Amino acid sequence: MRSTRTPAAPSRGRRTVLAATGLVAALALTATACDGSADSASDKPDATTSQAADGGGKVRIPAELAGRLEEHGIDAGRWKDGGWKDWDRDKWLSDAKDFVNPVIEGLWKPDRMQSAKEADKTVTTKDASAGQGASDPDPAPVRAQAEKTPYHRNAAPVGKVFFDSPDGPAVCSGTVVKDVNHPGKSNLVWTAGHCVHAGGDGGWYRNITFVPAYNDYGKSESELTNANPAEIAPYGNWWADWASSSNQWIKGGSETGGEGAAYDYAVLHVKPERGGKSLEETVGAALDVDFSAPSAAEARKMGAWGYPAAPPYNGLKMFKCVDVPGRFSLSPTLPTMYRIGCTMTGGSSGGGWFRVRDGKSVLVSNTSIGPADNTWLAGPRLGRDAEALYQNMSKTYGGR
Repeated sequence: MRSTRTPAAPSRGRRTVLAATGLVAALALTATACDGSADSASDKPDATTSQAADGGGKVRIPAELAGRLEEHGIDAGRWKDGGWKDWDRDKWLSDAKDFVNPVIEGLWKPDRMQSAKEADKTVTTKDASAGQGASDPDPAPVRAQAEKTPYHRNAAPVGKVFFDSPDGPAVCSGTVVKDVNHPGKSNLVWTAGHCVHAGGDGGWYRNITFVPAYNDYGKSESELTNANPAEIAPYGNWWADWASSSNQWIKGGSETGGEGAAYDYAVLHVKPERGGKSLEETVGAALDVDFSAPSAAEARKMGAWGYPAAPPYNGLKMFKCVDVPGRFSLSPTLPTMYRIGCTMTGGSSGGGWFRVRDGKSVLVSNTSIGPADNTWLAGPRLGRDAEALYQNMSKTYGGR
């Protein structure tokens, strides 16, 4: 459901001391909440040659990606020159093995980012009442609070996920997560399934890019007039060279979440448009993912972070909601989801939900669906299926 310019590059790394009192302080996720990214965030990504550029700076498509395109009868050169805009049903790649996302350097410029629309998944009255027996009463709305700036020092490593859909540029939120098989050098981003794949009625979205700490200093639209790319994306643009979502979302997801909503999660493996260091090294932080799928009662308080873009928000600033979760069920045959009161709107989709476990903040869910009146959010419980997807991504693509 919840799914759209960024200031001067950070001058210092993330903090290494977490306030010791209060859940909100713990969920503020200053660097120690990320447990162990002791590396400072660099001032900006390395200015070395992009992995997708040749010696002359011209964009090239890696051989393995070009090969996958050619398997589907798609010319690699034409794809990067605009062929990706063809959303013909036969070329809108749907199967999990069909994901292709070659870097098109310079595509996501500040003005194009600003034009992106929220990828909204609004649950219908029918859906909301379907599993009423297993759902707790609707939570009271919790007004979203603006995160402190700069984000790289005060918040989790959250950012925005941009992508192209048949309806045009779109946007979600995402979180840098640790890679257990490549400690300290993660290139993994957690987001929602509907931010990478259309579900049962479509295929993979295109030109998927993650921008960590988007608009790091929370500047207004007027302050960002004629902003340069470093202000919008202080750590650069990170292109997904692979994406994984659940089979349940790919087959059962719909415009209102559908049967895939309880499995509405995805993991991206990313690489920099420019630069050589890993994402975790570059931003200086990453979060563990909690796959224990605690019950709502066990989880106690949770916080959701993201960049709401639909009115009354404009997608420029990071917001958060902290609440005691309840259960939300779409069907007796589906796992229950978490639900919290929150007024964040479309654009916050895919943003991480965090809880404190053993004194550390961990990612426990992500924003998936919500009602038309924007009074609450629901997110999937991350259990064995989610962990298997994560492990496969880490082992297969993590070291690339």
